[in-house]
Amino acid sequence: MSRSRVASRLRAGFAAIVVAVFAGLSPALARAGEVHVAVAANFAEAAREIAALFGTVTGHGAILSFGSTGQLYTQISQAAPFEVFLAADRVRPRMAIEQGLAVAGSQVTYATGRIVLFSSDAELVKGEATLREGRFTKLAIANPATAPYGAAAVETMRALGVHDALRDRLVQGTNIAQTYQFVATGNAELGFVALSQVAGHDRGSRWNVPFRLYDPIAQDAVLLRRGAENPAAVAFMAFLQGVEARAVKQKYGYGAGN
Repeated sequence: MSRSRVASRLRAGFAAIVVAVFAGLSPALARAGEVHVAVAANFAEAAREIAALFGTVTGHGAILSFGSTGQLYTQISQAAPFEVFLAADRVRPRMAIEQGLAVAGSQVTYATGRIVLFSSDAELVKGEATLREGRFTKLAIANPATAPYGAAAVETMRALGVHDALRDRLVQGTNIAQTYQFVATGNAELGFVALSQVAGHDRGSRWNVPFRLYDPIAQDAVLLRRGAENPAAVAFMAFLQGVEARAVKQKYGYGAGN
């Protein structure tokens, strides 16, 4: 099947499934199936809730695998058996399409994320002054080469003019989940984490980094070629943009995307 025919079929499938979900009906699928989804680590908790709702509404199962966007893309390029890719940027989904790993026309922005400077110490974080004063020994960030949330942290520090002064204090997590663990366990006094990771509690101290210091993190999803013929994969892409998923994304502090 040509790429253009696949994209046309998917667009029609998206529309039909969205209508069915909005109407409170099960999508018109022959039978329940499952979809393998690669998920950027920052979106882990939201993805688990969305997957559970997806199963309830559609009868399909979603098998989730988590990692940094760069790590997941490498696995996809090496033929990992994923069918949908939920990245933390726009670049890798676009690259997947350009390299023939994903279906043209399927890329959508499913969420917009933001970073937070967070500490388990309730007295430590007091806005950007915390970075300028530097009264800490370790600052955790995700690896900026593979994790867009880490790149946003570096962008913020450079905008504030403190990156060079803090360079030797940086502790890098392989992804944003590990970065949060560094802070939560006290291995770093503070760190740049995803708002979604702290949205559900008021422990510690935090500063929601303003968008004037970094570009909002547009997170795109794409249907991989392995999922092009899988109704469950097509259904998951549609469900990700529906009203049920939108409510979950807002709960975790994400902009809802497209």
